[in-house]
Amino acid sequence: MAMASFARRKAYLLVSRKGSASSSDAFKYSYSLTNFSRGFASGSDENDVVIIGGGPGGYVAAIKAAQLGLKTTCIEKRGALGGTCLNVGCIPSKALLHSSHMYHEAKHSFANHGVKFSSVEVDLPAMMSQKDKAVSNLTRGIEGLFKKNKVTYVKGYGKFISPSEVSVEGLEGENTVVKGKHIIVATGSDVKSLPGITIDEKRIVSSTGALALTEIPKKLVVIGAGYIGLEMGSVWGRLGSEVTVVEFASDIVPTMDGEIRKQFQRSLEKQKMKFMLKTKVVGVDISGDGVKLTLEPAAGGEQTTLEADVVLVSAGRTPFTAGLGLDKIGVETDKVGRILVNERFVSNVPGVYAIGDVIPGPMLAHKAEEDGVACVEFIAGKHGHVDYDKVPGVVYTHPEVASVGKTEEQVKELGIAYRVGKFPFLANSRAKAIDDAEGIVKIVADKETDKILGVHIMAPNAGELIHEAVLAINYDASSEDIARVCHAHPTMSEALKEAAMATYDKPIHI
Repeated sequence: MAMASFARRKAYLLVSRKGSASSSDAFKYSYSLTNFSRGFASGSDENDVVIIGGGPGGYVAAIKAAQLGLKTTCIEKRGALGGTCLNVGCIPSKALLHSSHMYHEAKHSFANHGVKFSSVEVDLPAMMSQKDKAVSNLTRGIEGLFKKNKVTYVKGYGKFISPSEVSVEGLEGENTVVKGKHIIVATGSDVKSLPGITIDEKRIVSSTGALALTEIPKKLVVIGAGYIGLEMGSVWGRLGSEVTVVEFASDIVPTMDGEIRKQFQRSLEKQKMKFMLKTKVVGVDISGDGVKLTLEPAAGGEQTTLEADVVLVSAGRTPFTAGLGLDKIGVETDKVGRILVNERFVSNVPGVYAIGDVIPGPMLAHKAEEDGVACVEFIAGKHGHVDYDKVPGVVYTHPEVASVGKTEEQVKELGIAYRVGKFPFLANSRAKAIDDAEGIVKIVADKETDKILGVHIMAPNAGELIHEAVLAINYDASSEDIARVCHAHPTMSEALKEAAMATYDKPIHI
């Protein structure tokens, strides 16, 4: 057994260390050892693939595995498929972002278009009902896809009892064991807590609680100026809350391109969102009707207090890997609990894989989906690939901010000679026609080759516009390639074309 363990470890290192061997040879070696070790577990051939977790990564992996002809079982503890994203994350938040934007437009913009009301009011229960309906329909839709593709769905909490066996505690307390040749951990992430702050989902809430408030808070404090905090702050700010964002760092959304970030913050401030940067929370008092926060500068200094009806803790997320029995079977994790995998998503334990938020990389639903597809393609003997440098990110506020590739700061740090092209939506005819022209497109390209290195968009529908840039970056296109593609007129997409023209030559409309 010691010899087999050494061989498995050698295979793991062979696959994960770049340049030490061809990926195909390394995979063959690792795969043969995996099959060899599986032989010691009786009944492990009942499933080809078992997936723990039914979120975006898990359910997509399950469907793809079944489509590739693999007998597949997916285990989900929530009792509803879709994970955090569909149930208490991406989908319900976008529903509320859209509903609150419609209210804000009706109250502040419709009159400019000749549409007038005697009064506009918020029906919060109806708004929440619409959100819940969207979630319910999509969850049932995934169950339908499981049936269509013959994926076995097991409801319950799964944890390893061996590298080829998962014990599942069902929702009604029953226990069963699911066996498989290949087991994928796709359990996602959970809200990151802060020392000294207890989330009760009433007055001190996570993003989950912020999606289910029963009344509009007069004062909302958001701790953390990342994607989630700014989106939820926007929802409640539009509905009437006085929103203050407290952030330890010197900037909001630190991963964002610096120039775009500054414009974005100014836009949010125009929407009456307040920011307290370089500030930390050092105390919380819930003895009264509301919440009283004690703050001080991040570098230390005089303390101040800030009162709120509701406090949203949005300080990031942490991988959900505790309680899965990973230590029992010897799966290696890093100091924050992420599972260490090689380029084929295999952990140090042969036959045990991991995808999505439980491994390094962007904590994004669409990244998890791509992980899932690539992982099961490797299992099926095919080739899978995910380039984390080319995964788009979107902040779904209004305007939205979307980006792909490198920021100008990152390119500068790498010492690459570059050019920048920009085009404002104030010069875009469609944006002016609909009276929604706040924003800009920025392209960063290699000065020598004109290869696009990064694209950053702030615009009403930046999350849709970014995908032309994603495609371009994935195919190593130049800014001239985009500039010479005919774009329909009048469209918001023309701003990307003009920014590309500004990068390699000159734009037309500015």
